Amino acid sequence: MTAHASDRLDWLIVGSGFGGSVAALRLAEKGYDVAVLEQGREFSDADFARTAYDVGRLLWGPGLGLKGILALTPLRHVSVLSGVGVGGGSLVYGNTLYVPHSDDFYRHPQWAGLADWRAVLAPHFATAQRMLGAVTCRADGPSEQMMRSVAAELGVAAGHHPTEVGVFLGTPGVTVTDPYFDGAGPDRTGCVNCGQCMLGCRHGAKNTLVKNYLHLARGHGARIRAERTVTDIAPAGRADGSDGYVVTSVRTGRRFRRDRRRDVTAGVVLAGGALGTTRLLHTMRDSGSLPRLSERVGDVVRTNSEAIVAATTLRRDADLIADIAITSSVHPDEQTHFTNNTYGLGGDPLGLIFGPLTGGRGRPVKFLWEIVRHPRRWLNPVRIRGWSRRTVIFTVMQSVDSSLRLRPARFGRRLVTERSHGPAPSSYLPIANEVAQRAARIIGGYPQSSIAESLLGAPTTAHILGGAVIGTTAGEGVVDRYRRAFGYENLLITDGSTMPANVGVNPSLTITAMAEEALSHVPPKPAGPS
Repeated sequence: MTAHASDRLDWLIVGSGFGGSVAALRLAEKGYDVAVLEQGREFSDADFARTAYDVGRLLWGPGLGLKGILALTPLRHVSVLSGVGVGGGSLVYGNTLYVPHSDDFYRHPQWAGLADWRAVLAPHFATAQRMLGAVTCRADGPSEQMMRSVAAELGVAAGHHPTEVGVFLGTPGVTVTDPYFDGAGPDRTGCVNCGQCMLGCRHGAKNTLVKNYLHLARGHGARIRAERTVTDIAPAGRADGSDGYVVTSVRTGRRFRRDRRRDVTAGVVLAGGALGTTRLLHTMRDSGSLPRLSERVGDVVRTNSEAIVAATTLRRDADLIADIAITSSVHPDEQTHFTNNTYGLGGDPLGLIFGPLTGGRGRPVKFLWEIVRHPRRWLNPVRIRGWSRRTVIFTVMQSVDSSLRLRPARFGRRLVTERSHGPAPSSYLPIANEVAQRAARIIGGYPQSSIAESLLGAPTTAHILGGAVIGTTAGEGVVDRYRRAFGYENLLITDGSTMPANVGVNPSLTITAMAEEALSHVPPKPAGPS
């Protein structure tokens, strides 16, 4: 084991997604010596997958030699999609940057008594929009026109609007000097409208965290160490961490020659995402490394109450690919929001995870019956040829109050889900099926459900939240109003695990804004002796 006590850090950040990247930049700007540990690899634009068939560059599974940007974690009550790599979820997300509008989020009882969150977060949402380069999508093709038609049929035409996206919409394919940060950022290339954003942008147009927060953090001296997995965090002296911490990490995915390393740091920021942070907190509390952590670790886990459906046209010459991953949004009611999604020409393999549209009780039986009724549609081995070009995927999200618990499995370091108080996340949202059915009629095709949702009864989410939520006391949450872990000094959590409620929209901007707000309370590093 290599110890680095002589290179004591001011802050060590675990994770480089939206919460970790904000922490890296803001702490480095305040004069602190900062390092970031990221379990995934670092990608150049040319490293991303060209199509979804390139599983080695797309999927994450280090035990199988896969070190891509997308991790799939199947759990009993939900399947979770999450981003991996330097830049975290920004590598694979759909670029959409929404400010939550529902009071279900801002006034949820879990945190409502701590602040007027709509007012407190407003300036930080503005900062996050500026940093992530939010602009209004200007696409208006068949996919967007279909979305307007669905909204009109639902009686909410005014609820349709183009998305705010984090994409450089300059001249397509033309590279220019940094257009965002007065030349302090990297050169950027205008979006070429390929629609493959969620496979990883190969053209330099997507405003990933590598292009803004992390790039600027490095300019202020922050160091980023890729392919490092944290295995232990323990106080370096006094039990409350006020003397700092020793953080142990190993080379990701290795069984031998793991390059175990210990870093000594005055403070730690956890930002490994809801699954990663919750797993690490459970491990540290149960092993005795951080025994003072709240017993609420793993509670109040949200799925953003999502369902994923699709509609495919029967017209072989149709082209429903949008310019970028997500271009339109519809709010059919106060609690519900749905978007159109595309993976471009490279997304045909995604057709394998969709099957007949089902709903209500007995979904497995309905699923099989539809296959019997239309065997040529579902059993034809070439059915996915051109599927992505002829299909619109819909992500339907709600801000309703459903939740789960994440607990350690009996064996290994896996997490398992348990039912929590109140309703569990449902795999069937009637509004989602209605959207798919209406869209299918409009484009002249057929609707589809996720096969996992139909057969397993478990929803799929790309927006897992909670597990280390904000609370008034350690009996109610894991962190306080400033994202400080109860029971410890200089231990912050700044990712989606602290989020106390479903946001009902894609949460990336909210995670960023909440991290900005948390880091605004950390004072600058005191000046040393002259």
